[in-house]
Amino acid sequence: MARIKMLFGLFVIVGGMYTAFKVVPPYFSAYQFQDAIKDEATHDSYASKTEDEIRDTVFKKAQDLDVPIAKDAIKVQRQGMQFNGTVSIHAAYIVHVDLPGYPLDLHFDASTENKGVF
Repeated sequence: MARIKMLFGLFVIVGGMYTAFKVVPPYFSAYQFQDAIKDEATHDSYASKTEDEIRDTVFKKAQDLDVPIAKDAIKVQRQGMQFNGTVSIHAAYIVHVDLPGYPLDLHFDASTENKGVF
């Protein structure tokens, strides 16, 4: 009986480690992507980049982080002038994780809005 408990406990530990190995990297990438979007919106509130240039920069960062998002799924909206305008970036995407017996879709929504100084 003790051997069965030990094997079951070992199975649970290995299963938990496998699940963490598959699920944690997408969450870490999502955190990094959200941080990159916030930085981009902050910098671009004071720069003269167009919406398409901002979208291109965000898409390149997504590719660097292995975030599965299409370029047209990144919504950028710029209102107002340089230094007193608002830059909004919204990027929603889904990461599919295949776990044995339980496929999982993780939904992420990276978005931010930065207002200028004035």
